[in-house]
Amino acid sequence: MTFVHLVPGGSQKPMGALIVRLDNEQVSEALQTITPYADGENFLMEPGGDIYVSANGSSIDSTFVKAVRSEVESNGNKEGSFLYEWNDKTYAVTYGYFARIMDNWLYVSASPITNITAPVVFISKVILTVSLSALLLAMLLAWLASIRMYLPVKRLMMNLLPSASLAGGGREDEFTLIERQWQHLNRESRELNAKLLEQLPHVKESFLHQLLQGYLYAYTEEDLRSRMERYKWQVCGKQFIVLYVQLTGIASMEGKFKFGDEGLVTFASVNMIEELADSYFEQSSTINFHDLGSGVLLILPEGEPYAEAIKSFSEELAQTVNRLLNMVVTVAISRGTTRVSDIPLAFEGVKHAASFRKFDNDNQIIEMEELNFEDSSESQYPFTLEREILQALRTGQEADAHALLVEFQKALSAKGAKAIDVQQGMLHLLGSVQHAILVSGIQPNRLFKGANLYEQLSQIKEPAGAREWFQVKVIAPFMKELTSRTDGQVKRLIEQAMIYLQQNYMRDISLDNCAEYIGTNPFFLSKSFKQVTGKNFIDYLTELRMDKAKELLRESEMKINTVAEQVGYRHSYFNRIFKKLEGMTPTRYRELSRAE
Repeated sequence: MTFVHLVPGGSQKPMGALIVRLDNEQVSEALQTITPYADGENFLMEPGGDIYVSANGSSIDSTFVKAVRSEVESNGNKEGSFLYEWNDKTYAVTYGYFARIMDNWLYVSASPITNITAPVVFISKVILTVSLSALLLAMLLAWLASIRMYLPVKRLMMNLLPSASLAGGGREDEFTLIERQWQHLNRESRELNAKLLEQLPHVKESFLHQLLQGYLYAYTEEDLRSRMERYKWQVCGKQFIVLYVQLTGIASMEGKFKFGDEGLVTFASVNMIEELADSYFEQSSTINFHDLGSGVLLILPEGEPYAEAIKSFSEELAQTVNRLLNMVVTVAISRGTTRVSDIPLAFEGVKHAASFRKFDNDNQIIEMEELNFEDSSESQYPFTLEREILQALRTGQEADAHALLVEFQKALSAKGAKAIDVQQGMLHLLGSVQHAILVSGIQPNRLFKGANLYEQLSQIKEPAGAREWFQVKVIAPFMKELTSRTDGQVKRLIEQAMIYLQQNYMRDISLDNCAEYIGTNPFFLSKSFKQVTGKNFIDYLTELRMDKAKELLRESEMKINTVAEQVGYRHSYFNRIFKKLEGMTPTRYRELSRAE
């Protein structure tokens, strides 16, 4: 390729010419730099076709070049682009005219569409593949995350609504079901909490009753403290004091209450105790035993003195009960302890201490620290009145037995006797009466229908209540049974015989002269005597003489010979019969009775 430029340009008479010769191969290589595709065609030419350069080395007579050139010339535009179909391929043809070196040039570039779009398609495929992979990975991660996120919901559903969680396919979603169930459980929780707060005083009272009675002995100290804290007691750094409050004097209440109203009286006193305790102490709990007795547990700061506060509380309580209930108050106060497991022992101690109150009608405050269990003062048991009561029962003299019972109780409670002495005396009398009933041929278990009389009597703290119980539960059934077994005439005859023996036991008495005295025959007397009293005539006389002899030995300074004569025996026979019946000689009996 050669370019010629005249100098000066445009002159008819140029002075010379500039001639530039271009290497066709190098021009082709230059054109190839702007056509990156191996297929297709790029060429540069003059419109007349005199100069022609192809980037791919095609000749100007090439069929494809002619066809493209013809299509470009047919468009009639100086520049443009179009798609051209050739041999089942689509080419993108771009062309343009430009003027250089005083001449017009045509540049044509025809490239296959596939070459142009191949990188885009490849990148698109890569992008699509990556996008699909990312989408699949995202879907997998989302599925795994949803499963992981649903696990708590599933567990919650299984716990709250097992049937709903297993059924599946419900119309409502899980959160709606959980919300409704939560609202239901929340409502039930509030209701149960309200019931718990309402029942907490009763639960605390039940726990305290079990604790005081020793039913929780199997629990450790830590368990007991934990349960008390659960029931809203504060026990850390505290000491525990147990009080036992006993009321007496229900018989002197001027018609307000009567026997059988012990539960009502105790309820009223417990309300007073709780009200006063709240004003004196930060923590206190009261338990009602429904038998005129109540227990109080005080929880006080450890190490702080408490004696004066408890004494003031006890005195004010006694005054309040005296004024409102007209009853006598005994308060027993335990020693302080820091262990919950020692509370049952403290309660047993104060309950036992309350039985050592003096048997009078004064308020008493008994402190375990000052109580002397070895007090030497003892009351005398009225043996004579006991024998008279038994005699009245054997002969069916119910009114006399009741009057003698009153005298017996007065004798027990004389000279500052303690409540425990009176109670033990009444229990001893019960044993003697049961023995007399058994000797008379009547079975006590059948007569009293298997009732535990000792337990019933030991629960009665009132003297009048004990007498009424004795009259109703013991004397009346025995009298009824005795009356059904003997008629009145026989009973009167035997009563006369017994009176005769009691008045003449110191003389030489026989069955014959006693029968002669009451106007009957010895055989009838012997049979009837056994039927009424449950003893043979001679056994009764011997027992009567022995009782009188023991009384003389205990209470007099008579010689043994004189005592024998006083009860109708010769000295030698008296010694033998006494030792046979009592297991010791009269002299030894006197020594032992005085030592006791």
